[in-house]
Amino acid sequence: MSPCAPLALALPLALLPGIACCQLPPDQPRVRLSSPVTHSDWILANEPPPAWGPEGVKQILDRAKACGWQRVYWRCFDSGKACYASKLLEPFDRGEPVNYWVDHGYTAIIEKMAGVDYGSFDTFRAAMDYGHSIGLEVYAWLTINEDDHGYGWPSRYTREHPESRWVQRDGRVYRSQQSFAFDEVRRYKLALLDEILAYEPDGVFLDWIRTGDVRDNPHADGDGVALHGYEAPNIRRFTTLYGVDPHEVANDDERWVAVRCEPQTLFMQQAHQAIKTRNPEIVISVMVQHPWSYRGAPDDTPYAGSKQGLLCDVRTWAQEGLIDEAVVAGYYRGEGTPQKAFEWLREETEGKVALWLYGWIGSPEQFASEVKLAQDLGAVELLLWESNYIGLPPDKPETVEAMRSHAQGR
Repeated sequence: MSPCAPLALALPLALLPGIACCQLPPDQPRVRLSSPVTHSDWILANEPPPAWGPEGVKQILDRAKACGWQRVYWRCFDSGKACYASKLLEPFDRGEPVNYWVDHGYTAIIEKMAGVDYGSFDTFRAAMDYGHSIGLEVYAWLTINEDDHGYGWPSRYTREHPESRWVQRDGRVYRSQQSFAFDEVRRYKLALLDEILAYEPDGVFLDWIRTGDVRDNPHADGDGVALHGYEAPNIRRFTTLYGVDPHEVANDDERWVAVRCEPQTLFMQQAHQAIKTRNPEIVISVMVQHPWSYRGAPDDTPYAGSKQGLLCDVRTWAQEGLIDEAVVAGYYRGEGTPQKAFEWLREETEGKVALWLYGWIGSPEQFASEVKLAQDLGAVELLLWESNYIGLPPDKPETVEAMRSHAQGR
């Protein structure tokens, strides 16, 4: 299970008053609906859970179909582990003796984990096969920027390669986070991508916002600028370009921020080439941060935006045609709103990329407000976070019907 839900203080979209239905002008496309699937959350956090094995995957995807979702984003990396048949990642398991579940008293989850074995069941293959058989688009959801989640599930790669982890300005090394500044790390991440592309997914959803061990918070300074990126390759690059050590300039120096963004852009260039060479029709989508976003809790890690806070230069990615679609995280500090975040992303991508609106699964009224806002903003998709919040039948029948009615044009 992903411990993201208890960590994140989700702020659902404020309801817009007086909305009963969503009528569209005849020439406006109906916004498509989608949702991410973390199989372990369905198994370990839901009551009742789906069955273990292929039958349970069918239950999850039948539920997605009943909700009118056109796409599902199947999580392949669960922390630093795998929920598919990987040769590079270890199977998702109970984790190390010291982990987020143990420390937060989730004893029921720990007990449930004893009954599942991701080493013997390829959830992604089952999802690809059954999803396509019922007309769903199945995307690979890759949390490409983390080698742990919460804490207690580090990847084998980060255990074996502490020398290529993130480094803070004061020299502190992060517990798990691997830096794309190292050629070896990019090759490793591309090798993971290559494993996924062998499944021939309909698309690849690169989630950049999940960034490892929460005990390393904050990841940004008080102004929302990344504290990390002080790895040796970045320092050498900056010194070569400007003749000065980056420790001698401000953390938010535009030149230093730009240098720290280069490795992520290089990875995106390499990933784009790998994906489109295999199949030009595969859609590349990304999730990044916005200027009102945060990590963990509102005061833990504020972000100044994707470039300064996350070191992901999404504007360059859009200009270079490296991405097809994009979304920003659905968490908001201060005066942040879904509309502000969406419009910021539209400006950042300069209208070159199809955009989604991030929504939350809740009441029918909440869904109506979210889908109306998505349509008003011109979003092509409403990403409903997260699929297991809907549960198996008969959970939330009114919300399911509202979503299905929208998808069917009723």
